[in-house]
Amino acid sequence: MKIRSTTILGMRHKNKVALGGDGQVTFDDTVLKHSAVKLRRLYDDKILAGFAGSAGDAVTLFERFEQKVDEFSGNLPRAAVELAKDWRMDKYLRRLEAILIVMDADHALLISGNGDVIEPDDDILAVGSGAPYALAAARALVGHTKMDASSIVKAALEIAADICIYTNNDITVEVLK
Repeated sequence: MKIRSTTILGMRHKNKVALGGDGQVTFDDTVLKHSAVKLRRLYDDKILAGFAGSAGDAVTLFERFEQKVDEFSGNLPRAAVELAKDWRMDKYLRRLEAILIVMDADHALLISGNGDVIEPDDDILAVGSGAPYALAAARALVGHTKMDASSIVKAALEIAADICIYTNNDITVEVLK
């Protein structure tokens, strides 16, 4: 049995960066919390980060990532690669069960414990239980509406919440200015 936090969606669209997440935390098939915040602003509000997976593990990864960002003076790709290397190589970190999305004005990256650092072709990333639904909705909205990044993230997460039982509609969206 595991406590999990679920769906995160991030995108760069029309020169704006938005990252959103639902508020649901589950313990197996039981909802424990509806209003968890799974997003953080880092490096003087120049970087957004969000997680899906185990909440305690994600907090550890946020702290490690923030150290890497500071160490590499805000260079997001370098900090992400260094965290992924540590995550994969370190015996303690390897056991952490979370996935991070990190974004700045120039990059949108997914970081996993397998050593993956992935930058999508279309600047849209989603992780967690409702990720496939949120990702599909965001891609459809980008292609067929004039909505801005923040509005697309919110609408796509609402669509995911209507489909995925591990995603709710208590949505938080952060935008880089």
